[in-house]
Amino acid sequence: MTTPDAMRLSPETRREHQLLRLNELLSDIRHRPFYRDRLSNVTLPLTSLDQLSTLPLLQKSELISDDRRLGKIFDRPQHEYVRLHQTSGTKGFPMAVADTLADWNWWLNCWDFVLSAAQVTNEDIALMAFSFGPFIGFWTANDALIRRGAMVVPGGGMSSENRLSMLQEYDCTVVCCTPTYALHLVTVAEKTGFDLAATSVTRLIVAGEPGGSIPAIRNRIEQAWNARVIDHTGASELGAWGFGSSDGTGIHVIETEFIAERLKFDSDHPEGMAAADGEEAELVLTNLGRYGGPAIRYRTGDIVRGYRQHDQDCNFLWLDGGVLGRADDMLVIRGVNIFPSSIEAIVRDIEPTCEFRMIATRHDEMDQLKVEIESTESTAEALSNRLRDRLAMRVAVDCVPAESLPRFEAKSRRLIDRRQR
Repeated sequence: MTTPDAMRLSPETRREHQLLRLNELLSDIRHRPFYRDRLSNVTLPLTSLDQLSTLPLLQKSELISDDRRLGKIFDRPQHEYVRLHQTSGTKGFPMAVADTLADWNWWLNCWDFVLSAAQVTNEDIALMAFSFGPFIGFWTANDALIRRGAMVVPGGGMSSENRLSMLQEYDCTVVCCTPTYALHLVTVAEKTGFDLAATSVTRLIVAGEPGGSIPAIRNRIEQAWNARVIDHTGASELGAWGFGSSDGTGIHVIETEFIAERLKFDSDHPEGMAAADGEEAELVLTNLGRYGGPAIRYRTGDIVRGYRQHDQDCNFLWLDGGVLGRADDMLVIRGVNIFPSSIEAIVRDIEPTCEFRMIATRHDEMDQLKVEIESTESTAEALSNRLRDRLAMRVAVDCVPAESLPRFEAKSRRLIDRRQR
């Protein structure tokens, strides 16, 4: 099934396709070590996707092995796996993930949706602006670009200045990086007198953190680069599950390769309650093509606002604003629910490229939040006022010296949690 055909499937055909793929997967894994007990009471084949809720939910904590190495769902014989990577370790320890050759090709099939959204062809030259370390990052993008016939320019192990020189020297038309790093390159270009807008770059494919679908961040990147931003979402435990909508305001879930649920969890609904269109909820995904590492009803921790009914040119589930935040990152500050991505969007309205961080503390059983920013006192005051107006609460904003905060090439870690659990 080609990418355009998949995006135009009717809801009925899509559900039939998903049910067939799901039953094939469940039949394959039901006697394997990790899922043997989890699926012991499940009658197969399922006759409807409505029965999906009878399968147990899966959380990351259940994947982590005692020796903190390979995740438990990667339970085929070792010789069948050909790729090994790690999760980013943003929370706790990194977890190893593995892929068979068939799994890796499935990753690339998912990435085809992202590359098609970016209109990448064999005429393109793509700069991979990240270091090729153990994290899966853009490794799959690298191979998907090669398979599509584009020329790939590796940018690992070099300074930002060298990467800018490289994209100019080789007339790169596509850049793959995180939103944070795209903004960092804007700052480096401004300091060195490098004219980003005059390069051949026409598209930036961004991933790894919220930003590509947040208007303030997306617009700043597009204006500085004179190029279009295409957002992408994925997870080491799951695969490359989403691509940016054509208007840049959200993410489509690749529903030929994943089954998406949007569930609200509370004390009355520990197993989750289905959210209506437009309600904020946690995204739960089932990957359908990663037989070497199947994740059935995996709680991603991503908070989204999903719509089945929308006016997008793709029939897949649309997530307005992309990933709005992480369930485990949400702060309750004096009764107000706040996600770090919301703070970043407000910061970017005031100071598009400066570095900043958020520090969460707890005083008298109440969470507190402070923002540190590399800028002037007047900018800090303006940001404090904007945060007060947008959030209806006061957030302390402190100026810190230039270059004093950490920089991030990969997934940023701008929330410092100093609360005592």
